[in-house]
Amino acid sequence: MLKKVNLFFLVVLVSLTCAAQNKHNVVFILADDLGYGDIGVYGQKLIKTPNIDKLAANGIRFTQFYAGTSVCAPSRAALLTGKHTGHTPVRGNYEIQPEGQFPLADSVFTMAEMFRKAGYATGLFGKWGLGSPGSAGEPTQQGFDQFYGYNCQRQSHNFFPDHLWHNQQRVNLTNTTTVQPQYAPELIQEKALAFITTHSKKPFFLYLAYTLPHAALQLPAGDKAFEAYKKQFNEQPQTVPATWNGLGYQPQAYPRATYAAMVTRLDDYVGQVVKELKTLGIDKNTLIVFTSDNGPHREGGNQPEYFNSSGGFRGIKRDLYEGGIRVPMIVSWPALIKKARQSEFVGAAWDFLPTFAQLVNQPVPKNLDGISILPTLRNQEKQAQHDFLYWEFHEDGGRQAVRLGNWKGVRLNVKKDRHSPIQLYNLTVDPAEKKDISAAHPDVVKQIARIITREHIPNNDFQLLAVE
Repeated sequence: MLKKVNLFFLVVLVSLTCAAQNKHNVVFILADDLGYGDIGVYGQKLIKTPNIDKLAANGIRFTQFYAGTSVCAPSRAALLTGKHTGHTPVRGNYEIQPEGQFPLADSVFTMAEMFRKAGYATGLFGKWGLGSPGSAGEPTQQGFDQFYGYNCQRQSHNFFPDHLWHNQQRVNLTNTTTVQPQYAPELIQEKALAFITTHSKKPFFLYLAYTLPHAALQLPAGDKAFEAYKKQFNEQPQTVPATWNGLGYQPQAYPRATYAAMVTRLDDYVGQVVKELKTLGIDKNTLIVFTSDNGPHREGGNQPEYFNSSGGFRGIKRDLYEGGIRVPMIVSWPALIKKARQSEFVGAAWDFLPTFAQLVNQPVPKNLDGISILPTLRNQEKQAQHDFLYWEFHEDGGRQAVRLGNWKGVRLNVKKDRHSPIQLYNLTVDPAEKKDISAAHPDVVKQIARIITREHIPNNDFQLLAVE
């Protein structure tokens, strides 16, 4: 009888082990303010990104994928909740002093909570921006077992901060405005790699919310790529103050070389993650997503036009034109994706939660705006398509946009006039959105207006539209 019991437990143990091994790890890499055209495989000519390019060379490169919106907090809220910004609980960069942003509520169901229910270890390393310390929106209250990085996106404007956070504990650093020995992205990367090693024997969801290449334009001393880019660009130093008072972005004498080196450093970090997965023998069973939270910035002295960071599209960060929201998106999954593919699927950040729910056999929450793109990843024919995509942006007078097939509608200044004119573009023939053809297609304009009216659900914490 004892032998039978022992045999039974052995069978159960083996079954559980096999089940764990059959679960795919997920590494989700979110760059910060990285433009569609900032990566080699998306047309970048000046900045070297060999590791990210290699992901695409062995994976799927999406050419019509969009961020949640055109700034940090609401874009990340859309990603984590599976809802567009007309429905997400966080719709703007609502700042809380002295540290943090408007929090996700306890009632919000996040992607991390979904993975945790599926038996995954969950870790976030990088920038959060969805709840101040001590609030219900802290990462450890929203499904993450481990968190290391910036709680506050405003704090992350300095890559040499005086503190970071480890779960709910403040980690004090020795950086000052003049002495900067601890580069936050490097500290965060070390913790992320350790998370992979620690959890290599069981399934994990790793959310790498890198702060690169967001402003400020800052690098640790001795960065080799920076020195190489200075020579490549023949960049002459700009005049900057001799000292920095700690307010705003730290001035940078070599903005072009610094931005390029920050993108290359991001690429290096991606390469380190892939190398660690391979060293541990779990690379083939790991699905990697690489994307960005919005279009490129012009902050801290950055010059996106010099690099063609928007990839030929109109606009940058904070715009709802294509340059502000169309982002690079690459999926690598060696166990399934054996050779490079390109996908024209029109999708957005809110598609990831239902995709991962299907991947790990979890129920898809109700009332999501996203659809699973797992059929596209598996190269299956029955891929659902969006009827439309909707965005809103709560700064600069308020903006709304809709993609409807190949039509793109953009409405500006809605805080002053909720019925302001809708600009209309045909992305098939005018992807740069140069010619407004709304007057020639009033029926399409009316259809987009109806979508805008229907999809914006009022939110008392984030007022968007002018009062009628």
